[in-house]
Amino acid sequence: MAPVMNITSPRFSLAAPLAIAESDVHLWRVDLAAVADGEPAWLQVLSDDERVRAARFHFSRDRQRYVAARALLRTILGGYLASNPKHLTFRYSEKEKPTLSHTYADQELEFNVSHSGSVALLAFARGRQVGVDVERVRQDFDVEAIAGRFFSLLEREQLSDFSPAEIHEAFFRCWTRKEAYIKATGAGLSLPLSQFDVSLSAGCLNALLATRPDPLEAARWSLREVAAGAGYLAALCVHGQGWRLREWSGRD
Repeated sequence: MAPVMNITSPRFSLAAPLAIAESDVHLWRVDLAAVADGEPAWLQVLSDDERVRAARFHFSRDRQRYVAARALLRTILGGYLASNPKHLTFRYSEKEKPTLSHTYADQELEFNVSHSGSVALLAFARGRQVGVDVERVRQDFDVEAIAGRFFSLLEREQLSDFSPAEIHEAFFRCWTRKEAYIKATGAGLSLPLSQFDVSLSAGCLNALLATRPDPLEAARWSLREVAAGAGYLAALCVHGQGWRLREWSGRD
């Protein structure tokens, strides 16, 4: 069943509960700029600690986008769980990966969120770990120096094949794929970025090429590029194979 929600409006609501099969992964794509002016409504969904964090943002645009992304996460989770979004509680792993609290353990609902610029991606699955990352493609820094510090040898070799006009996009394609993988595993920065290889090929549906020290780990994950809109690159990583991706934008 497709989600029924107008998330371009600050007066958001669910027309029906949301359903997600064990064989599905749901990816929601949101234009945060389009919903940021609904901040007063979004704030009503947040917990006290989330509102405190929101108040710490120096720039109103950053605060509005954080509030909208967090409120949308709660609202969509509430739809899947048939629960009041305001009452949802979370716990965090040692590496700060958020999950639902033990109250909802029987639901086995996994999620991950990323936002950059005006784009937010929210991924959901049942019984499968997921990680998602989106980045706005920027041209204002030395990608080769950063790649030399964080990328694997194979990734640096791939990057060197791109022209100066292509290299920034290739860099962010690599970066989003690496971030999506470490977010899915929950390892955070404790997993060295040079310890695994991803493909830099555009549109790749099997982008995790190798993992070290366990070479079999790569086969346990699905890593692919997903659409995020002009000027952005994004990747989704999911545990296991044979799942189906269902995608919605904020205007569906």
